[in-house]
Amino acid sequence: MAKKSLIIKANKTPKFTTRGYNRCKVCGRPRGYLRKFQLCRLCFRKFASEGLIPGVTKSSW
Repeated sequence: MAKKSLIIKANKTPKFTTRGYNRCKVCGRPRGYLRKFQLCRLCFRKFASEGLIPGVTKSSW
């Protein structure tokens, strides 16, 4: 879990637009971010396996 101060800092608009970065909406993790779902890879995997993300299925072959 990310620090509250860093999550709040990331939500503010930066002085320069290139300084902005994305964080997971659930846990606040800055790395492994999937833009399409606005989640980190860990939360994405958890929610996808529980069936909470529509249109995403577990792959099998």
